[in-house]
Amino acid sequence: MTEEEKTTPTKRQVPAVTRALAILRFLGRSPDPIGVNPIARELDLIPSTCLHILRVLQDEGLVDFDSNTKRYSIGIGILPLARSALQRNTFSTLIQPRLSELSQKFDVTSIATQLSEPGQMVVVALSQSTMPFRLQVDLGSRFPALISATGRLFAAHNAKDQTALRGEFDRLVWDHPPSFDLWTEQVNESRAQGYAVDQGSYISGVTVVAVPVFGTSGRMTRSIVAIGISERLKDKEVPKLAKAMQAIRTGIEDIQIDTGS
Repeated sequence: MTEEEKTTPTKRQVPAVTRALAILRFLGRSPDPIGVNPIARELDLIPSTCLHILRVLQDEGLVDFDSNTKRYSIGIGILPLARSALQRNTFSTLIQPRLSELSQKFDVTSIATQLSEPGQMVVVALSQSTMPFRLQVDLGSRFPALISATGRLFAAHNAKDQTALRGEFDRLVWDHPPSFDLWTEQVNESRAQGYAVDQGSYISGVTVVAVPVFGTSGRMTRSIVAIGISERLKDKEVPKLAKAMQAIRTGIEDIQIDTGS
């Protein structure tokens, strides 16, 4: 046994915990309450096992149960946990005032995202545009890590097997989906220029600009994102916006280095 193997803690599988988390994530993504059997089918669980876990989660307030419809939904007991996580998230605390400044200066909706689970990014901070028409984005909103401008960056900096990447790409939902070859070119371009742009592919008439934020491992774990109406966010404005976003990232990195965060 090597010294590294001796010092690396053994990771043991805990099926009950893994299944409970899978159920919570599934209910969190579901727009409507759902019954035991559909949950079990979707997650490849034995219905009786699924039911036992749901009852425990219900007792803890993490899941709600409608006795009339016999369906389950995510419970409000999850909110204190989410609130505590956000309050302790140094990244979201540091970036919030900077997002507000960005939104005011460029008339965009600004968000910060963080990798929360395999293949998913979650919104951890946001500032809405002052424009009369704006996109509805909420704290805690989740979306696939490979979608839109953030997704191009994620693919560029978190290298994956090309076959696996193609499989995940084919499951993405766009208003105007790019071809995989075009998307791959855009991924390479994003890596070279240090930011990514999605002009109407993800959402019609909407331009999304994203800048990567890297973890200590050198992998992209977070992003700064600006969302604007394409007619207002012209091509010549995008580089200026991206430069401002990169400056925000640099400022946050400097603070974290100074404080040892």
